[in-house]
Amino acid sequence: MSAGSLTSPHPGARLTLVSAHLSDATTPNKPKVVVCRHLGPAMPQLERRTDIDLVCWPEDRFCDRAWLLHNVKGATGVIVLLGDAVNEEFMAAAGQQLKVVSTMSVGYEHIDLQATARHGVRVGYTPDVLTEAGKPSDVLAITSQLCWGNLAWSPFKLCGPQLSTTLSSPKRTVGFLGFGRIAQATLARLVGFGITHALYTGSPSSNAQSVSARDAELQTRYRLQGLERVDADRLAQESDVVFVLTPGGKETYHLVGEAFLRKMKPLSILVNTSRGSVVDSDALAKALHEKWIWGAGLDVVEGEPFIGGDHPLVKEPRCVILPHVGSATTETRLDMATRAIDNVIGGIFGGEMPSELK
Repeated sequence: MSAGSLTSPHPGARLTLVSAHLSDATTPNKPKVVVCRHLGPAMPQLERRTDIDLVCWPEDRFCDRAWLLHNVKGATGVIVLLGDAVNEEFMAAAGQQLKVVSTMSVGYEHIDLQATARHGVRVGYTPDVLTEAGKPSDVLAITSQLCWGNLAWSPFKLCGPQLSTTLSSPKRTVGFLGFGRIAQATLARLVGFGITHALYTGSPSSNAQSVSARDAELQTRYRLQGLERVDADRLAQESDVVFVLTPGGKETYHLVGEAFLRKMKPLSILVNTSRGSVVDSDALAKALHEKWIWGAGLDVVEGEPFIGGDHPLVKEPRCVILPHVGSATTETRLDMATRAIDNVIGGIFGGEMPSELK
């Protein structure tokens, strides 16, 4: 074992934590698994295994790229996070024996799927397990001003738009850019606040008949007055709250830009809990500053985690920004880590991967 290495306190897998570079020595005939971040309480699931060599990035920050490219050499499986780019450079560094890349995330835009397909590398991700952690906390936070400061009370100080219907607003509409599992779970939670209508955008390739049947069932179950698939323009124009829940990537880059934001209502709220790249930060800051919309709740911001006090959105008083904690429950993160581990082990030994991207 190289200098500076630490032996795992758990018997079984050979675990190496390396602060700089790892020697290339490994146990013969044992597949090497590289983990780009310590997986907390899920880590013993890997550490106790006697049939793998385990190498783990030791620091509580993003995995250093140079470290990863050095240590991925000879790896059969790798567990990555959103910040770890899996591309041709990564593939060349790993070598031909690489069988599987498993990301502890629902999103996979950091993985070049064409490159993994060319090299015959299987890809795992962690859908489903985030669904129950999704919660409309951002919209609840932004509907009221959260601190008094030096303000004196007056009838309309610290007020925000109401989610439920009122005498002046008998119809309340929530819009979803993307209507997958998390969006549907969010809708279920919002119904109790008095939402009457829901609009959404969806994939053009969706089966129209099955989508229609699903929508009818959801409308009945939640006693909605309307649930309808629409285009992005109509969604922007009619929604009181817009939830951004689309995948990231080139197809959705700056989907919410100036044109979209100008169509929204003056008392509407934008909530983004998917990917920062979907929302044009400069356009949103302008929309807030010039009061095209009432407010925004963001769990993700383009360029994160490098968001400082001088960021235009941080300066906006009606923008609540959380540090990408939408899935931050202990149970959800443990389930995600476990799924990532199950995926990498399945891929290494030619078995089933619980969540494989085809």
